[in-house]
Amino acid sequence: MAAKPLKILVAGDVEGNFSQLFKRVQAIQKKSGNFDLLLCVGDFFGSDLSTWEPYKTKQLKVPLSTLILGPTKPELAIYYDDEKGAELCEGVTYLGKQGRFTGSSGLQLAYLSGLESSSDKGDNCTFTAEEAKSLVAPIMADTNFKGIDIFITSQWPKDVEKYGSTLSHHEKKYPASPCISEVARVLRPRYHFAGLEDIFYERQPYRNHHILLDATRHTTRFISLASVANKDKQKYLYAFTIVPLSKLDPAELIKQPEDVTECPYTANNVLNSKQEEKGQQFFYDMNAKPDQKGKRRGNERGGRDGENERRYKNDDEKRPRKTYEPAGACWFCLGSPEVEKHLVVSVGDKAYLALAKGGLVPDHVLILPVHHHQSLVSSPDDVIEQIDKYKACLRKMFKSQGKSCVFFERNFRTQHLQIQAVPFPQDCIVDVKDTFMACAEAEAIELVEIPKHSDLKQILPDGVPYFYVELPSGERCLHRISKQFPLQFGREAVCEPAILNMPERVDWRNCKLEKDEETELAGKFKTDFRPFDFNFS
Repeated sequence: MAAKPLKILVAGDVEGNFSQLFKRVQAIQKKSGNFDLLLCVGDFFGSDLSTWEPYKTKQLKVPLSTLILGPTKPELAIYYDDEKGAELCEGVTYLGKQGRFTGSSGLQLAYLSGLESSSDKGDNCTFTAEEAKSLVAPIMADTNFKGIDIFITSQWPKDVEKYGSTLSHHEKKYPASPCISEVARVLRPRYHFAGLEDIFYERQPYRNHHILLDATRHTTRFISLASVANKDKQKYLYAFTIVPLSKLDPAELIKQPEDVTECPYTANNVLNSKQEEKGQQFFYDMNAKPDQKGKRRGNERGGRDGENERRYKNDDEKRPRKTYEPAGACWFCLGSPEVEKHLVVSVGDKAYLALAKGGLVPDHVLILPVHHHQSLVSSPDDVIEQIDKYKACLRKMFKSQGKSCVFFERNFRTQHLQIQAVPFPQDCIVDVKDTFMACAEAEAIELVEIPKHSDLKQILPDGVPYFYVELPSGERCLHRISKQFPLQFGREAVCEPAILNMPERVDWRNCKLEKDEETELAGKFKTDFRPFDFNFS
């Protein structure tokens, strides 16, 4: 029998507006049936003591079992007698400064009260890195740990908006917390609720695994709630149902929503105290003496290789990105004397467009960075932004000609990033994905579709060889190259009968033209492309 879902309400900063909150809760329960729990993030109490007294003296009754966080302001500490948590009145329980527990239903809840302290010393309305660390330290060595159901904090985690929708016209009242980001990254909650900012913000869910590197895990939803009596009438109460992670079918748990993004957080060192930072990385003692086998404690490989593996585990972004210099003259750096400038058809400040040498069709072009970058993964954001502009312009031009196009990159046995753009008749669009997949299967290549809103830099570490293709349907596919790879794979797929039907043109050397012919084709392409070129808009 399937586990019964729990019905939960979450409120933003109550700030002493108990009557308004509890009347709303009663109305919801009258309409939708009883809920199991009410969680309150942000500041539960306000400056007016009189609003709390009727509940403390049992003159008024709390309609639903309520769990609250601690204060974020010193003047509100008078309501809290014990930092370890206590029942403050019948139906209202203060959880404490930080902790994790599992209820009788199996629901796993973690909480962290107050604001992040700017020093190593905390008080009743702030938490230290050490206190945040104690939330995750017990699970770091637990290979069976999957995650938790709900994480509640008052303060926002740092960088939560990365890859998600941004907040316009909202200036944050409190600095976002790096400690909370790290705790959320390690705990992998299915829901993370926060308050304090007096705004409703529901971020797109983010994944808790690296595509192609980790097994698929569940996603996390971050939700910020406005204060109960906010003037803008923003949402302050959130209702949802949840089957505890421990009782949910694994296949159901790891389903990925359509709008899922990469995780906005990267591993960091912030949970170490200043004293620990002198000798430790995150949960790893760099001063540990070698054991009898010459290995560091907690390090199975020993030596500097093992140290680096542990330090960068699941943290590809933290690994210093390589700077690539061409081995000798580069054929594609625009300032190089080796560039065949007669093939160049458009130049921006970060990227440029050139006809492909030995192109499959007359308007087969390359998008390349002006300066030396080996791949999309190693390219700066401003270069990628301009490459994307060129893609958009090419799509518009080809569409006006009744064509579509495919973009692909092979980061294998190449020095300089080259995005191949190959147009083909628009009526072939429906066959493109199947053709690439069939070619991959024939070559024993695992070509994996990348979820929407994913970032290639989050999926792949810098320096890893790969083949990447963007299909006209908007789908993107990736193969992480581990051994050998057919260098003409992209051309082979496009030359298949279902697309261009040009098997004789797979090898570019069979398609080379004389320089005057290339110059003529480049001139025609420049003329056709100019109305669509963003450099002239």
